Amino acid sequence: MAQYLEIHPDNPQPRLISQAVALVQKGGLMVYPTDCGYSLGCHIGDKGALDRIRRLRKLEKDHNFTLVCRDLSELATYARVDNATFRLLKNHTPGPYTFILKATGEVPRRLMHPKRKSIGIRVPNNPIALALLEALDEPIMSSSFIMPDREEQLFDAYDIFEAYGNQLDLVINGGHCGDLATSVIDLTEGTPEVLRYGAGDPDSFSA
Repeated sequence: MAQYLEIHPDNPQPRLISQAVALVQKGGLMVYPTDCGYSLGCHIGDKGALDRIRRLRKLEKDHNFTLVCRDLSELATYARVDNATFRLLKNHTPGPYTFILKATGEVPRRLMHPKRKSIGIRVPNNPIALALLEALDEPIMSSSFIMPDREEQLFDAYDIFEAYGNQLDLVINGGHCGDLATSVIDLTEGTPEVLRYGAGDPDSFSA
C-alpha cells in the first residue's frame, strides 16, 4: 500500500519533500499535486516505474510522456527550440500547459514518441511540485492522473489513495489543485497546434 503524505500547499515541509524524493530516487511511483490536478510521477531513468504508469493508464506505445521541469533552464538539455519558440515558452511558463517539442539525445528513447521523436515539457505553477523538482535536481517523468476505467476522474488525493493506493508507492495530498488537465500545445513544427483543450487559455496560441 502506498505511503500517504499531507504536505502544506503553500509552504511544503522540507522533511516531507526529502522523504518523497528519496522514494522516487529508489524507483517509486508517486501521485503528486500540480497546478492542473494530480499527476503520476517517477524518476526519469526508471524503466520499471514507467512501465507501471503504462499499465495503470493503459497507454498506447505512441503516448507522449512529459518531463516536468522546475524552469526553462533545463529545457535545452531535453528539447530542441529556436529563439521564437523559446520566447513563447517564456511567456507561458510556469503555467497550465504541456508543450510538445522535438527531443534531444538526452531524452531516453522509451520516453519519446516512437515516430516523431518528441517529448512533452511542462513547468508547473505549484509550490509542492517545484519543491520536489528542486530537491530532485532533475525533471520528473510525468503523466496526468487520468484513469481509463473511470467516467468521472478523481481530483482529491485521498480518493486517489483509497482507489489506487495498492498500485502506487506514494500519494501526496497537497489540497485541491484544479480539476482540469493541462492544455497540450504541439510546437514541433514551429506553429502552435492545440492538441488538447484544458486549463489556461489554449485559444491564445491559435490567435
